[in-house]
Amino acid sequence: MQSPLFAYNDQQSPERWSLQNKQMLRVALEGHDDILARKGTMVAYQGLVEFDAEFRSRGQARARARTGEGLDLMRCHGQGTVYLANLAQQIHVLDVEQEGLTVDSAYVLAMDSSLHHEVIAVDSLYGISGSGKYQLNITGRGRIALMTSGAPLLMRVTPDTYVNCDADAIVAWSTGLRVQMQAQTHSAGVFRRRGNTGEGWELSFMGSGFALVQPSELLPPQNAAIGGGPAAQYGVGQQGARGQNQGNVWS
Repeated sequence: MQSPLFAYNDQQSPERWSLQNKQMLRVALEGHDDILARKGTMVAYQGLVEFDAEFRSRGQARARARTGEGLDLMRCHGQGTVYLANLAQQIHVLDVEQEGLTVDSAYVLAMDSSLHHEVIAVDSLYGISGSGKYQLNITGRGRIALMTSGAPLLMRVTPDTYVNCDADAIVAWSTGLRVQMQAQTHSAGVFRRRGNTGEGWELSFMGSGFALVQPSELLPPQNAAIGGGPAAQYGVGQQGARGQNQGNVWS
């Protein structure tokens, strides 16, 4: 049998974590190095590999219920090779070291079981939902695979150069950075996106590190049909951060 499909054979690599292609992760397991992967993301495997639901502590379950941040994970263990993918998103492998990584849980594909994760808050003066005020803090030493919709932009942050990112486009950043949530508009307009430009909430990063941005923005609650009337349009009242639209603010 002949076909151009045979150009997409398994890409052998001496690395434990490697990319089969831009949209598929290849992880080699040797029996003592479990990984935690997003549930349902296994697309193929070779060898004697088992998949078990990962236990979620009471604190993790409570944080997930109240903030919307958290990970539904499965443990991959055994001896063999696992291939992971999710909606053909582009995959990027990072080494997490002492400085740590803060990430939106929606963009985590897999990570070493040696890493620890917990929900943290990004402060804001306003109680407006849907701006990514709660994220995951990843600590320890190991590797993590992140997903982006398209090729991302990595922005360096230095003491002399701070960076502003759209809160709906930010994927991850160095945990050591100082972060402030802001809306660059006058006070009368904080409940709508900046004027009529379609721009609104931003995260401002200061210090030394990096911020990872994807070329796509999640739709904010201002454009979501939650209930009706002005509350649904602007994300306040019963449709706001501390109302029926739970899952955005850890309060």
